[in-house]
Amino acid sequence: MTIEVVAKKRDAQGTGASRRLRNAGRVPGILYGGTEPPVMLELEHNALFHQLRNEAFHASILTLDVEGAKQEVLLRTVNMHPWKPQVQHVDFQRVLADKKIHMKVPLHFVNQEVSPAVKLAAAQVTHVMNEVDVACLPADLPEFIEVDLKDLAVGQAVHVKDLPMPKGVSPVLHGSENPVVVSASVPRAAAVEEEGAAVPVAEVPAAKQAAKPEEGKGEAKGEAKGKGDKK
Repeated sequence: MTIEVVAKKRDAQGTGASRRLRNAGRVPGILYGGTEPPVMLELEHNALFHQLRNEAFHASILTLDVEGAKQEVLLRTVNMHPWKPQVQHVDFQRVLADKKIHMKVPLHFVNQEVSPAVKLAAAQVTHVMNEVDVACLPADLPEFIEVDLKDLAVGQAVHVKDLPMPKGVSPVLHGSENPVVVSASVPRAAAVEEEGAAVPVAEVPAAKQAAKPEEGKGEAKGEAKGKGDKK
């Protein structure tokens, strides 16, 4: 699926010019990388805002149309307003077909509900990572990487090196690191509850049980004596 982004070149730069663009419903941006010089851009805000809500827009090779000239790019940075749903600035990077790129790709978790951890032990499955940094040629970039949890059991974890990488794609790791992607564990409260339920209730010693009726008789005698005293 090809995602196309339409932009225009802009000449005006600086804080004041950017503010005027935003007030007019436009977004300032920049295109850089490759063998060509950077180009200052402006884009229509609402169209860009809706595209940003699409997960694939953040992890795909995009086609950037700048006044009729099209080229392949990656979305690199998006700056949002601190509290308003407004895009403040956007950066695109050119890609070269023969040069590897580094990109964060979303993870899609499947079959969690049928895993032994959930189905048999009602465990809590924690998604430590929702995306993974990969390196590949632009043509090999996947929209997402699927993580199948059908065999996940309590106490187990899936690490980055366990992920099924598509052909031509490799995870970006430093040294011997192999971070956890997802893990399964029984919540502490549930574990304590289970342990408590497993402890047998101690039986009352027979001697104490035998003592109870005697204590009762003594109390009854005391009550009878009290009544006699009143007379």
